[in-house]
Amino acid sequence: MSCDQEICQVSIRKMELLDIDRVVQIDHISFSLPWPRNSFIFELTNNEASRAWVAEMQPAGGASPIVGMIVTWLIVDELHIATLATDPAYRQHRIALKLMVHSLCSGAQEGALKSYLEVRRGNLAARGLYQKLGYAEDGVRLRYYQDNHEDAILMSLQTIKPDLLKSLV
Repeated sequence: MSCDQEICQVSIRKMELLDIDRVVQIDHISFSLPWPRNSFIFELTNNEASRAWVAEMQPAGGASPIVGMIVTWLIVDELHIATLATDPAYRQHRIALKLMVHSLCSGAQEGALKSYLEVRRGNLAARGLYQKLGYAEDGVRLRYYQDNHEDAILMSLQTIKPDLLKSLV
């Protein structure tokens, strides 16, 4: 199920333990190597560097389902994007863009100056999103992914500019 952008709005909030079942579900339908459930629990309960967010679609007069999630790590002045996924039924609603912008702006408020991530070479949609946000491709981790030995593209955003990022959503 999806909804028109005129009818639905996306809100971003901190991920909570009550969200784990839905977050794990989105992760499993999005990735061939999903995170174990314990990893999300660890991020929320034991990793001080972790910043985890969910996106809720808010349809007029209905429930607010979680339709996307992101986990980042704030390490000194760097924001590392650990994982990002959108429910396939809700793709093309700019949910990943909104999660990224929110995470980058929140990270900047906490002192992040730059950001790093890794993405599968074949994930052209994600690479396009990251480039739209200003990330550059810096290198390759050859045969990085265990399931099919696909390369990982290393990307960086050398300066987080919240005002510019906010203009994209």
